[in-house]
Amino acid sequence: MSADRANIAYCLIGDSDIRPFHLSPRERLRRSLLRAGIETEISASDLETWDGPAIALRADYVMDDGLVAAMADAAGIALRSESGHIVAAHGIDRAGARKAFAVVAELEDVAASDFIVQDAVTLASTYRKALRKRARPILAHLDGADPVAIERLLFDGSYKGVTDLVTKYVWPLPAFAVTRWCARHRISPNAVTWVSLGCVILATVLFWHGWFLLGLAAAWAMCFLDTVDGKLARCTLTSTKLGDVFDHGIDLLHPPFWYYAWFAGLGYAVAEPLSWALWVVILGYVAGRLQEGLFIWRFGIEIHTWRPIDSWFRLITARRNPNLLILTVAALAQAPDKGLLLVAWWTIISFAFHSLRIGQAFQAQMKGQPPQSWLQAPMKTEAA
Repeated sequence: MSADRANIAYCLIGDSDIRPFHLSPRERLRRSLLRAGIETEISASDLETWDGPAIALRADYVMDDGLVAAMADAAGIALRSESGHIVAAHGIDRAGARKAFAVVAELEDVAASDFIVQDAVTLASTYRKALRKRARPILAHLDGADPVAIERLLFDGSYKGVTDLVTKYVWPLPAFAVTRWCARHRISPNAVTWVSLGCVILATVLFWHGWFLLGLAAAWAMCFLDTVDGKLARCTLTSTKLGDVFDHGIDLLHPPFWYYAWFAGLGYAVAEPLSWALWVVILGYVAGRLQEGLFIWRFGIEIHTWRPIDSWFRLITARRNPNLLILTVAALAQAPDKGLLLVAWWTIISFAFHSLRIGQAFQAQMKGQPPQSWLQAPMKTEAA
């Protein structure tokens, strides 16, 4: 974030009746700008006395966080939509601020010549590191648009690109519906996270007593809500550092408790011969997290984003959701003990795969080719 952003003001022009995720376009832009470090809002009449840089933005468009943040650092640049309209402009000084307002409000046709005009893809990066994906920046005109289509666009933009197969292929449709419902009823992401924590505890208790199918229902409910709370936070721009720690803390800590409870639920006679499998699963989970941390610390990227094969393997690697799939199939086959055994072997295989990839990464670095995420490569659609 630029240190000069605090000195920048913004002016919103226009509005729309469409309220994506029950949030007005103006409020959405305010929250995005605040997250970018820009707090001062001024009206058109304030421009005469404002003595500093300012960004003018059309509030009848929806823009994603990355695009708004890019505008914050784009002094002297005007953002053009696909239809050719100037929808945002960043004036570098008092005179520039008035010109930015004029060109966005379409008061002076010649004002555009005072700015470097760029489209969304040129201005903002298509690489979304936090979401492990490549995606075109979102810039959509709201007037006359389908409200559900706009919400779908924002929801898809908030979804992680590299994740497990359940989250990627099973959850999107129901999670979209539940996210919309939560936004409409003003349910906060933290409230969803609290419910998911209750599901964590319930699943643990049910597994402990050997009620595996009921426990799996609670476990899958937690996994689903774990998807919803993050999407709700991003789509309504209500994510906080505390909420992020709360959500990710639960994600990080609960899987070993589930595995131990599953083991206990098998009963002593069945579980005792599988004690080695339990420790492989638990220690393998910890080791896997350490592998991921090592890769980030040493190479600055997530291990799952290095090459396409790493992103593909993230779909099935021995993490919570793929492991739950194995346990679910085993429980349905009335062989919960075999499920734990299969998870143990899959944990060993996954650990070996990631160990190999870490070794190859170190080797590449020694050859002067440090690992870089394949997602950072320009999108093919950018050629135009």
